[in-house]
Amino acid sequence: MNIDYQKKIQPRSAKERSLDIIFYWAAKVFAIAIAVVLVMITILVALRAFPAIREFGLGFLTTSSWNPVRSQYGILPAIYGTIASSFIALLISVPIGLGTAIFLSEDYFPPAIQRTIVFLVELLAAVPSVVYGLWGIFVLIPFLKEITPLRGPGMLPAALILSVMILPTIAAISRDAIINVPSGLRQAAVGLGATRWEAILKIVLPAASSGIIGGIMLALGRALGETMAVTMLIGNANKVDFSVFAPSNTVSSLLANQFAEASGLQVAALMYAALILFAITLAVNVLAQLLVTRLQKI
Repeated sequence: MNIDYQKKIQPRSAKERSLDIIFYWAAKVFAIAIAVVLVMITILVALRAFPAIREFGLGFLTTSSWNPVRSQYGILPAIYGTIASSFIALLISVPIGLGTAIFLSEDYFPPAIQRTIVFLVELLAAVPSVVYGLWGIFVLIPFLKEITPLRGPGMLPAALILSVMILPTIAAISRDAIINVPSGLRQAAVGLGATRWEAILKIVLPAASSGIIGGIMLALGRALGETMAVTMLIGNANKVDFSVFAPSNTVSSLLANQFAEASGLQVAALMYAALILFAITLAVNVLAQLLVTRLQKI
């Protein structure tokens, strides 16, 4: 048996070693290229935004006026709308997505039915955002008018559509994280007398928390940058209104509505807004990485 074992273990050929080296350097070059592209995009946007940065400074972040005629620009309402709509969407989608992930990771249905449901949930991510927007205009808003004080496009329908759009991300990533928890942990918990739900809530979810948090933060990043559906549903009113039934605005919808007809300082102001959105998204991703790293150490 030792002879057969030695025959199976053969030194790697020169071709295999060469392929490994090529793959290593190709991956390294592509990784560096991605970082370079990201830096170039940031520099380009910052350079195009510099006239507005020089003109308005940090006051751009605290001003509500957006008047191209008078060259008065501020994105406080857009920042508020971006953050508020995204967090309302998270408040709705996180419990539903996490519950869906638990449901689809346990043996409540035969495997064939379970795979079908998983496919349908993930299929939500493939629906174009403009379709969500049209559905919101013709179905969601009329329905909300019947049961709420809503009178047209506003924060609530935009946040509800966002919650549907980010739900597949939360559900799919959370399900993968839960499934990858070692089965020995479940068996040990049950062996010690824990019920099924005690094992899920006290053992499985804490063990999968890093993946779940990562999925939630990834969904938040998408919600912050979503453009088309939000533009169609939020009302695009450049004012800060804390009512969820009132029209609002987001940075993405501001860019979508204004850029086609912008010129001069207005272009720089829009680039400044894009730079702010980039900074917000970057902060969310950095925070997500820190949270995931910390949870993995626990």
